[in-house]
Amino acid sequence: MAQKTALIVYAHQSPGSFNAAVRDVAMEELTEQGYRVIVSDLYAMNFRANATRDDVIGDLKDPDHFQYGEETMHAWMEGRLSDDIVAEQRKVEEAEFIIFQFPLYWFSVPAIMKGWIDRVLTQGFAFSLQKMYNTGIFKEKKAMLSFTTGATQTMFRPDGINGDINVTLWPLQNGTLHFCGFQVLPPQIFWSVAHCPPAVRTAMLDGWRARLKGLSAEKPLTFAPCELFDLSFQGGFMLRPDAREDQESEPYGLTTGHHLGKPLPPDNQITAQRSGRSSANPDCRN
Repeated sequence: MAQKTALIVYAHQSPGSFNAAVRDVAMEELTEQGYRVIVSDLYAMNFRANATRDDVIGDLKDPDHFQYGEETMHAWMEGRLSDDIVAEQRKVEEAEFIIFQFPLYWFSVPAIMKGWIDRVLTQGFAFSLQKMYNTGIFKEKKAMLSFTTGATQTMFRPDGINGDINVTLWPLQNGTLHFCGFQVLPPQIFWSVAHCPPAVRTAMLDGWRARLKGLSAEKPLTFAPCELFDLSFQGGFMLRPDAREDQESEPYGLTTGHHLGKPLPPDNQITAQRSGRSSANPDCRN
């Protein structure tokens, strides 16, 4: 059996940080499980965050009107992307499992990690109009977010000052990872680490190690499958009438984003669906 590969995309500048400790635990535990672990340490690599014309080698298809998405798609097809992008894409291709490890910045990833997403997950390589969401290019791969927060867990509850963490995570987990087809595992969230005593931080790391031991058996988060939508410009990529009718008697919306004017399904973006709960497509392992 071929050795499995895990990729950790890591964004923190301090080797003494809690994020570094979390990364190290993942490296140790996954290596013990037989994975070949690759780490993209973005700050150490001085990875360039800005997506520019420099990412394309050679002439542009339309030099008078530079469109980054179109130009990088053609450059990927023709083998003309910059070397740093190609190197990261090869890591993604090799990996069955990807962990994004970072501190939460402004309800999202640090700029250097956003740059990795923008530049590495190019059209054609990571997605197309024909291959997206549960039919996406990376549908056989798993990915997850692992991050620290400055805020407490209560601050990210639906009635907390920051609002529902499920809403915060929707753009990253649905709009990026699931959009590219990844099976998205529930996130690992380390709440308010800077305000925790050493014993609590140690317990957090022990909990992370324990979770990693059983990670291969975890079910991914639930998203609305493409089959529920009219995937045409004429139909507006909207929920099909029969699918909407099927949801009328359900107490919650389909997902955090597809709420259909109903209460959000509880913890849709932080907990895998339990058996027995209603779902638009219980067999869909997005």
